[in-house]
Amino acid sequence: MGQKIIRFSDLTGKHVEDEDDLVRVVVREHPELADGPVEIEALAGELTEVRGLALDLVTVELHHPDAEGPETVVMTAEAFDRLAVAAPMAEVLRGAKRVARSLPAQAASVAGTGAGRERVNYASLEHAGRPHKGRTTDAEKQLVRQHLDEVNERLAAEGIRTVDLANPEHVARYGLEDLAAERGATLG
Repeated sequence: MGQKIIRFSDLTGKHVEDEDDLVRVVVREHPELADGPVEIEALAGELTEVRGLALDLVTVELHHPDAEGPETVVMTAEAFDRLAVAAPMAEVLRGAKRVARSLPAQAASVAGTGAGRERVNYASLEHAGRPHKGRTTDAEKQLVRQHLDEVNERLAAEGIRTVDLANPEHVARYGLEDLAAERGATLG
């Protein structure tokens, strides 16, 4: 006797006709999450607006002299920028003193670690090619170009989308035009 598994989008309940259209979504932080991250599945077409809805956020730590530890506050970059009245925030940040990093590099990629979170270095082989907001540095582009197969192997093992030479957005983001042509990829 055979079995047939019918899959549905967790977001809309729509039937998944093609497994390749299914996207794994890991929700790391949400007001309703009490016990850590969860995983849902959705159709790629249902997620087209996600990048456009993304917010530019700033995470700051407030170290009050009379407090036991720092208070972490997350706000929009626009609201944070309005706090600087003597000079533009970009200028304030350029002139600011660097802070020593307090967490090991591996912990930096784990969301929800609380106070003291570090930025992920996407220009390292450990993180290159991961989806992220913000600009892709030349160093990350070069790493992805030079180690594409290794990067994709790591991303697939982590359950993250791979860098696709047939995806025009990926090709443009990582400067993979020559590699895509060399491997005969047809941009879709």
